[in-house]
Amino acid sequence: MPDPNVPRSAAGVVCELDPFHRGHRWLLEQIRAACPEKGIVCVMSGGFTQRGTAAALDRSARAEMALRGGADLVLELPLLWAASSAETFARGGVGCLLDTGIVDTVAFGSEDGDLSRLTPAARALDSDALQPLLRAGLEDGLSYPAARQRALERLIGERGRCLETPNNILGVEYLRALRHWGREDVTALTFPRQGANHDSQQETEWPSGSLLRRWMSDGEWTRLEAALPGSSREIVAREREAGRCPARLEACERGILARLRSMTEEELSALPDWAPGLERRLARAAGEATTLAQLYDLAKTRRYPEARIRRMALWAFLGLTADQRPKRAPYLRVLGFNRRGQTLLREMKGRARLPVVLRSGQIRQLGQDAQAVFQAECRGEDLRQLCLPRPGPGGLEWLRTPVCLTSPDSAGWD
Repeated sequence: MPDPNVPRSAAGVVCELDPFHRGHRWLLEQIRAACPEKGIVCVMSGGFTQRGTAAALDRSARAEMALRGGADLVLELPLLWAASSAETFARGGVGCLLDTGIVDTVAFGSEDGDLSRLTPAARALDSDALQPLLRAGLEDGLSYPAARQRALERLIGERGRCLETPNNILGVEYLRALRHWGREDVTALTFPRQGANHDSQQETEWPSGSLLRRWMSDGEWTRLEAALPGSSREIVAREREAGRCPARLEACERGILARLRSMTEEELSALPDWAPGLERRLARAAGEATTLAQLYDLAKTRRYPEARIRRMALWAFLGLTADQRPKRAPYLRVLGFNRRGQTLLREMKGRARLPVVLRSGQIRQLGQDAQAVFQAECRGEDLRQLCLPRPGPGGLEWLRTPVCLTSPDSAGWD
């Protein structure tokens, strides 16, 4: 039997881990049990997240949590994909996993925990038969998610209802991403999501990430720490003491509103998630709103949900446009690794399809796309530093180095 400490292939996970909680640890345990001979590679968002907000915790802190909780190697999902729609988030993350050259399994949690329900939905979403049904739903006044779900149900029956829940939606997008990149040969694994539902505010033994972030924002540190795995608890305490958490976009509220009020409709139309007429709605909302919460409430509609508005406002604040995002990430930036992760990096040296970046200075030796993507990352982190309890200086992304847990006493489970 191969030595499990010398992995030559890996199972990959696309994630945010903000913060790394018991449900994340359980998922990594299931992957380890199902694939004991493989390493575990996480592709993780950096300073901003798919929900259109600042990550509460720094990316290096979250990478360390992941490594102490069961991952072997953590790579960065660049901002231009991380703070995007579910489809773009999944496509970027799965693309990074495939470009390592070592990931032959993509794993994720889902409410159904059953590929036989998710796979038909993924195929139907890419079928030519979907579009006329989707258009009909939109013309009937349905929101995009509702119109898509109705179209799916008409194509595949009750299985189309899998898109009612957020982790199922992401799971379907991961399967679509494998199809998009022409890699249906890669094994997909899904496990039933554990703990409270996504965005649930219910206090359970395994609370949702949304509730944990709320406790951070409200200063409920005792409740937060009691709900986290041991090493996550220690890391949060360290970050809190240093004034590095939680980052809150509301700290830059006036700057965001000022940016939106000063943009032309043409500039608003260049943002991702744009649709005809949405630029006027966002401009009107920005002119009336005096808080971000009010902005989101004024701009959202049944067709344009709040998450979409949040992402557009975030990209406006960051000074980014949709056309700045290449078709795929131009490099693989390492955020952290353990001893098994070192072995995976050695395997990637000869097999990765993209440059592997361990030090930020290496970006200067890469092409224009890579430099532009990293400049967006730097700009994002410079602004995120203003969202902290103790605002930090700019330029820190050029100084970031990977978290390295390679000593014998640091490479185990939490």
